[in-house]
Amino acid sequence: MKKVFANTTCLILTLGIPAFIGILLSFAILPPPHMEVVEVITIPLGVSLHEVTHLLSSKRIIRSQTLFNLLVRYRRADTQIKSGEYRLTNRMLPHEVLNKLIRGEQIKYSITIPEGLTVAQMALLYEKAGIAEQSRFISLSTDPNFIASLGIQAETLEGYLFPDTYKFIRNIGEKNIIRSMVQRFNEVYGEEFKKRGQELNLSQRDVIILASLIEKEAACPQERALISAVFYNRLKLHMQLQCDSTVIFGIKNFNGNLTKDDLKTCTPFNTYVYSGLPPTPIANPGLDSIKAALYPADVNYLFFVSRNDGTHYFSSTLAEHNQAVNKYQRRNQEE
Repeated sequence: MKKVFANTTCLILTLGIPAFIGILLSFAILPPPHMEVVEVITIPLGVSLHEVTHLLSSKRIIRSQTLFNLLVRYRRADTQIKSGEYRLTNRMLPHEVLNKLIRGEQIKYSITIPEGLTVAQMALLYEKAGIAEQSRFISLSTDPNFIASLGIQAETLEGYLFPDTYKFIRNIGEKNIIRSMVQRFNEVYGEEFKKRGQELNLSQRDVIILASLIEKEAACPQERALISAVFYNRLKLHMQLQCDSTVIFGIKNFNGNLTKDDLKTCTPFNTYVYSGLPPTPIANPGLDSIKAALYPADVNYLFFVSRNDGTHYFSSTLAEHNQAVNKYQRRNQEE
């Protein structure tokens, strides 16, 4: 009790009785305004305390610049206020406003990244949300030094940015966004998956490449393990994967219409021309596709063709596959 009394006396002597009473009023006594005002306020980097209090006053968040300045002075917080974007209301007490600015409790924007997007498509989503710059996001995703700093052994982060719902402040920066997505990937691709990959004699890179192919080909979730089995079976027999999605990925500015000439185009991602897996993932797969890549179905299928309803017809022989193509594809073209 003596210590509290001594501190109070010191404060009164330092600020004066009127200022001390004013701060007390601003903390607890002044009633809230009848009309609530909610404002999104951006505090620029490097602004002075005077500019901050003027901004808060002009937006009707605080009613007295003088009292707020005294409060900041008492708290010795004039250099602790963090820049950024805040949601504030005039019904907040001055110390609540100050606490929020000191802690840097900025507005967080929720953004959902769907499975199967490429790095470029993700970057565009972030730019449209006003959180990142598309070109810088893409550039960082192929920067060897930055990739190495994340512990990823790859030429690109394609495949390693995990699709999920994230919450980011406006000025978080592209590096921190990417770090968060890679961190989430590492959480998902844990010890169980690593051990399973070793059992299959597959590197993490190969697993994610396979998962990205499955993600792009499987419109029906129940077919992921079947499609995975087809790729495994073809790889074992040294057959070309003949995956349309890899061809599309290798075409710059693809217009949405895959042609026979495209299937003959020599890009590193054309699995109609080259055997084996493509050099990198072709998208960022989700958890279910990664699981399918690690746990393929126990079937002997070598082919699948779209039924044009989101599902595929699977077959083990070329003759059966050709019949299915004739039934589902050629008939569809005639119609």
